[in-house]
Amino acid sequence: MKENLTVEEIVRGIQERDRRMLARAISYTEDEHPIAEQIARRIYRKVGKAYRVGITGPPGAGKSTLTSGIARELRRQGKTVGIVAVDPTSPFSGGAVLGDRIRMSELTTDPGVFIRSMATRGSLGGLAKTAQEVADLMDAAGMDFVIFETVGVGQGELDVARATDTTIVVLVPESGDSIQAMKAGLMEIADIFVINKADREGATKMKIELEMMLKLRSTHTKLAWIPPILETIANRGVGVEELVNSVGKHRAFLLEQGELERKRSLRLQEKVRQLIQNELDKNFWTKKRQAVFNDKIKQVLEHQLSPYQLVEELFHLDGKVIS
Repeated sequence: MKENLTVEEIVRGIQERDRRMLARAISYTEDEHPIAEQIARRIYRKVGKAYRVGITGPPGAGKSTLTSGIARELRRQGKTVGIVAVDPTSPFSGGAVLGDRIRMSELTTDPGVFIRSMATRGSLGGLAKTAQEVADLMDAAGMDFVIFETVGVGQGELDVARATDTTIVVLVPESGDSIQAMKAGLMEIADIFVINKADREGATKMKIELEMMLKLRSTHTKLAWIPPILETIANRGVGVEELVNSVGKHRAFLLEQGELERKRSLRLQEKVRQLIQNELDKNFWTKKRQAVFNDKIKQVLEHQLSPYQLVEELFHLDGKVIS
């Protein structure tokens, strides 16, 4: 492939499902290359058809194996699948532990599956900063499903829920003793609970505890979606077909209730706000403002100037907020 590709060549390649062009566009997006925004603008009309599924949970829960199983089942049903596997960034090297790609290696030769491992690169949540843009590219390339598989720690679960249509929370029997300590937010964002490695001791106890916690939720009405609790043994393929069917049932529920459109509207609103924030941030930090900041920050450290005073001075520099 030639090095200096035009935006038109890349966009055409994406629409023709050229895997090399899709990979190149994703690389530009991850690197925040100037050409990435031009590509995003051009492919936007093709975005919005793929159904987005998030898979999150603690390390060691078998998320990658489960993701592979879901992809194989969707392929059996004739669907194409894009996988965004988000790996934790090394605090020392800044690189990603790309184990997901190794574990999903059997899928890489399938022309109907496209896998991309991404590093969080310091993002506070479980999703990489550009993960949703990468999903848009896969969407524009004609993928029927895009699956986010993430580290699932801290803010990560909420990131996944905001980025997807259906959120699957994967747990293992060993987590049983800590179920009571689960954040209420985690209970709220799960559309489907999966107890993976269900052949291990404690799986039944965990399922009972989850059922009790769900019954205590005050949001249950006749119209509410009650998350099913499924048991899987992902490395043997047990329960995976039922899980994919549950995703289909949740999708049907969202469509029937008008919730899918609402969720996607909220996601789009958040994206536009983030783009505005990025633009304001980029335009705010002129060389002059950066110089003033560097000059005055010592005064803040020495308590001669408050942070609020410095912010006010920066905002009113030259009599305007951005220039």
